[in-house]
Amino acid sequence: MKEFTENEISFLNSIEEARVASSHDKIVHVKPISFLMIDGKIVFATDYNTRTLNNIKTNPNISIVIDKYNPGNHKAIIVQGISKMIENGKIFQKYYDLFYKKFAWVRKEPWKENEAPFVTIDISNKVSWGIN
Repeated sequence: MKEFTENEISFLNSIEEARVASSHDKIVHVKPISFLMIDGKIVFATDYNTRTLNNIKTNPNISIVIDKYNPGNHKAIIVQGISKMIENGKIFQKYYDLFYKKFAWVRKEPWKENEAPFVTIDISNKVSWGIN
């Protein structure tokens, strides 16, 4: 697993939205997500029966881009890795508590175990730019 530098971690903790890419039948699917950096992993929630979740069930390879665009000062991290679903248990509850604390949309529309999973990314490759 690749580790992030202190500056990369600071950048990741300052951003709430990213775009995640998964694939099916050689077709790439990209969607915006809210994410958190937890224990060195990128974590996001998704609903059951989404294209993203269906994709990672058959192909766990996933990529995510987290960026902040300012002309002449673009900052970004691109991560590639293997996805894993967390649907219940202590880890699910830990992730849920952190998401609940950070995101108003979670507090507005809460869910329970086995109603919507979290997806983690075990990072195999990363590249960043503009982050000193």
